[in-house]
Amino acid sequence: MAGAKPTAGIIIIGDEILKGHTADTNSHFLCKELYTLGVKVEKISVVGDDLQVISHEIATFSNRFTHVITSGGIGPTHDDLTLEGVAMAFKEELYLHPEIEAACKKYFGNDLSPDSPHLKMAKVPQSTRLLYGVNQKTGAKHDYPLVSVNNVFVFPGIPSLLERAFHSLKDQLFASSGITFHVREVYLSEHELKVVDILNKFNAKYKDTVPLGSYPEWHNSYYKLKLILESGDEELIESAHSELISMLHEYIVHYQKDPVSVAPEQVYAIGGILNSGGHFSTAVGNAINTIERALDQYTLEEICVGFNGGKDCTALLHMYYAVVKRKFPDYKGHLQVLYVEAPTFPEIDTFISQSVKRYNLKTLTVHGRMKEALSDLKKKHPELKAVLMGTRRTDPYSASLSEFSPTDKDWPEYMRVNPMLEWSYHDVWQFIRQLYVPYCRLYDQGYTSLGSKTHTDPNPSLRYTNEYGQTAYKPAWMLENGLDERSGRNPLSPK
Repeated sequence: MAGAKPTAGIIIIGDEILKGHTADTNSHFLCKELYTLGVKVEKISVVGDDLQVISHEIATFSNRFTHVITSGGIGPTHDDLTLEGVAMAFKEELYLHPEIEAACKKYFGNDLSPDSPHLKMAKVPQSTRLLYGVNQKTGAKHDYPLVSVNNVFVFPGIPSLLERAFHSLKDQLFASSGITFHVREVYLSEHELKVVDILNKFNAKYKDTVPLGSYPEWHNSYYKLKLILESGDEELIESAHSELISMLHEYIVHYQKDPVSVAPEQVYAIGGILNSGGHFSTAVGNAINTIERALDQYTLEEICVGFNGGKDCTALLHMYYAVVKRKFPDYKGHLQVLYVEAPTFPEIDTFISQSVKRYNLKTLTVHGRMKEALSDLKKKHPELKAVLMGTRRTDPYSASLSEFSPTDKDWPEYMRVNPMLEWSYHDVWQFIRQLYVPYCRLYDQGYTSLGSKTHTDPNPSLRYTNEYGQTAYKPAWMLENGLDERSGRNPLSPK
């Protein structure tokens, strides 16, 4: 079904999806990729291993959409019925395709009989077209083709194979539409009910030309509602976007979706304003200078960041990443972080895992109390010489520290580098929130200083009664007196 605006329908095939045995990631991947190619996915269907149902869905989709993509059901077993379903949908017979037969024999061996399960994948509808993808790195043609019948493309169900096949064929199959979807996103500090009248007014004007999507967000630290505008007309969407911004100006959040990619520019923009005389920019500039000096003295293999998921080391890690990228722009390797494993909140474990992916980290994990943990680190990584710490002057036992402080004589020998010594509690939060740095969600639940789970509670200074008469806690960045930072911590609990 052709048209000025190409459409697609996706059919995910397999009992394992419907029974919850396997999570479907293929439809999300396909929707995202097709959207960038100007193809609008209008329907996703998930069907079981039932030949009649598969056939009916394929026939219906083929008449309704420009492109139909199936995923799954093309293996050698009894419940792999997709190719039979395609043949039934178009009233065709299956036959043993010589090219696919040769590919199967090359892979499984030449001594295959025509009724061998290994050749089930070679039995395709009579009007089949074979589409060979090309390896994007080598330029070599793939050994196994994609089966296409009319406007139906039969993809494998294994995500890695589907993604490889799609990437190798997408320009050949879908890039000829000439249509580009232009998208604008708007982030708001309030939930939908607060702005529903404004959204309705905007939608009444633009619903036929610039569709508006509204998506509440309950777990983001920076915004509560995301709005998405889309249109094939770039000039129109720009005008509509500007109008919506004007209508919602008091609720707009200038959210940075990927603060890591712009970290060098943004961090140095703050720290480079030393001549302004402002305390915050001076604190950031001095921290940058300390990290740069450390990188002049130690290689990236000799230095790591102490990282336990807390706010201070989160700010430090973001700064360290920015400085490394500025100083070594071509470096593609991992940055090292030291993690002293201890019983803690699951939210911290989750955040650390996310940070490892976000900043491309290599985690050096040790166990036990700090002195023993550093001894273990020395044995496992003798090349390590320095550890960047998020220590501040107001932390316990930190009054006499300097920016470069070697460990005590009876401790394993390391240089402790302390870029944030003169930072205040509010400096940390200004840095994090001004740059939209992701942080552990516990800080949005009233925790201001994180230690072990048994010795850490929400800060009582942030307690309040909400509109429903329930006890709740403001986020950590709203703490008025930074000296109350550790009010939720047992005094004996280490930082």
